[in-house]
Amino acid sequence: MKEQDMAMKGQDINMKGQSAKTVKGRQPKTMKEQPPKTAKGQKPKTGAARLLQLAGGQKPLIVTSMALAVLSAVAAFVPFLAVFYVVREALAHIRDLSAADTGLMTAWGAVALGGVAANVLVYFAALMCSHLAAFRTQYSLKKKYMRHLSDMPLGFHTVTPSGKIRKIVDENIERLEGFVAHSIPDLAASIAAPIVMVASLFAFDYRFGLAALLPILIVLVFQSGYMGTKNAKRLMAQWQNAMEDMNAGAVEYVRGISVVKAFNQTIFSFRKFREKIKAFTSLSLHYTLNWKTVYAVFQVIINNIYLFIVPVGILIGNAAGAIGPEYNAFALSFLFYLILAPSLGALLLKVMYVSRSGQIVSDGIERMDKILAVKPLPDAAAPKKPGNYTVEFDDVCFSYDADGAETLKNVSFAAPQGKITALVGASGSGKSTIAHLIPRFWDVASGGIKIGGVDVRDVAQGDLMDTVGFVFQDVFLFKESVFDNIAEGRPGVSRERAVEAAKAAQCHNFIEKLPNGYDTVIGGDGVHLSGGERQRLVLARAIVKDAPIIVLDEATAFADPENERLIQSALEKLIKGKTVVVIAHRLSTVRNADQIVVVDGGEIVQKGTHAELLAGGGRYAAMWDSYTAALDWRIEGGEGRGKM
Repeated sequence: MKEQDMAMKGQDINMKGQSAKTVKGRQPKTMKEQPPKTAKGQKPKTGAARLLQLAGGQKPLIVTSMALAVLSAVAAFVPFLAVFYVVREALAHIRDLSAADTGLMTAWGAVALGGVAANVLVYFAALMCSHLAAFRTQYSLKKKYMRHLSDMPLGFHTVTPSGKIRKIVDENIERLEGFVAHSIPDLAASIAAPIVMVASLFAFDYRFGLAALLPILIVLVFQSGYMGTKNAKRLMAQWQNAMEDMNAGAVEYVRGISVVKAFNQTIFSFRKFREKIKAFTSLSLHYTLNWKTVYAVFQVIINNIYLFIVPVGILIGNAAGAIGPEYNAFALSFLFYLILAPSLGALLLKVMYVSRSGQIVSDGIERMDKILAVKPLPDAAAPKKPGNYTVEFDDVCFSYDADGAETLKNVSFAAPQGKITALVGASGSGKSTIAHLIPRFWDVASGGIKIGGVDVRDVAQGDLMDTVGFVFQDVFLFKESVFDNIAEGRPGVSRERAVEAAKAAQCHNFIEKLPNGYDTVIGGDGVHLSGGERQRLVLARAIVKDAPIIVLDEATAFADPENERLIQSALEKLIKGKTVVVIAHRLSTVRNADQIVVVDGGEIVQKGTHAELLAGGGRYAAMWDSYTAALDWRIEGGEGRGKM
């Protein structure tokens, strides 16, 4: 996703080529959402006030746009006024139209034309101001959010679905831009127009005015009462949540297609995504049908305002008697209100759409504020430099949820400098969490993590990112040239150094066969790499970075035998002389590790070498027995019997 690429820029360069494991639905207490900052004792701003706050320096343009929209609304009623006086002049000389003051009628015709022109031109000026404000607000908000996202610790990006971020950065801000550009002028006009309208209704005949005002009041009371209910707000929140879930599901499904196809799980994997689509569809139908009554009532009333005017006209007409001055005055007023009635319906329809748009934008702003409320981890006030590259965990406890169970409990071990430390254990035991805490994806709840005797919280974040490199199972490459992808490991690296790294990572040969070699754009012109080739490019990036501490998450887990051999050869060059923490899924890959740490249920249950742990029995020995038994399993006899 484009916005995720931008968000990851400025973070650990090695992470740019990876996709960290997502812990769905969980958010560490260190990144708990907080309400937006306000002055002491004041409640956070919401609605229009918060919108103007987000617009910042564009407030004068927005206010100008609203003022011009009000003038445009006033100008829109001028033609009706002109028509009234033209008709009045004609009715005054109904028996002899040649006696009518044609100059006066022409003048009022010109006024009507001027009103139409003023309405169009002034409204155009209002839209110019609102669009300028909208585009500038959109630009500044996107910059603000991308800057904020880039300041977030990497843990935030592992627990927050990219589909949710994309919806906020793209859809919510786009809707906000549309609201500022179009709905704010309409909102101002919708507020001013009823005032002008009511004044017009009572200016000529209060009886017709009351008749026309009655359906308007019914509609406004009905609409505001319904839209303002807790049920309507709840449905809006649910609809937005369902849309975010569907977006996140789409991203997750597309990213996992290669694994899905490899294991022939297409139907089963699509089921989860399909359920999210069905949930969104069901909620959308429920949300839409929930409005059917109010919308039907609204449309019936606003399109038939004349039904309230006609009975009053009949009563007044009967009282007026035969044609004469009194009857002429009645006829004039009657025609005026019948002509005005359709415009009242259009005005009220605009009010309804602006109200609905305001609800969507208001909910979107709340969601945007929740992301802004997540605070970056504090950087070191007085940064220190590690004395060496030994990694120490000292009685570390950690929980993803503020009130949830601890993921890690009193974890203590040391990964000596220049040695290989392997983390083994069942899925969900806490291995990845331990690895992610080393570069401070999150802050620990208690205890401490030190590099060279210095707590990672006392190391400048930039220095920490330079100190630790990652190679994960899942990889991510940018749609850039091969050289640029490798150079992400160390911006400004020379081409010669990048080629050396590619050779060390066993990927120079296939790069040379690409259409433009190192200048070939990955994903462009039909150029796509296999999983093993992508993994080796990521290793080249890590080699270029040359970080003294390397965290490996079984980089060969899904590789075919040939690619596994090449990746293992590249890994040997990558880890030489470095502090290595490797998460092992296949125990055979860590038999020769200097230290094996066994994790079970978030706790360290064993530590030692392979031989020591086998001799000591316990959890590791049981895991090893199960692993070797699985390797010895084979099919015999042609009848599919499994035998050890």
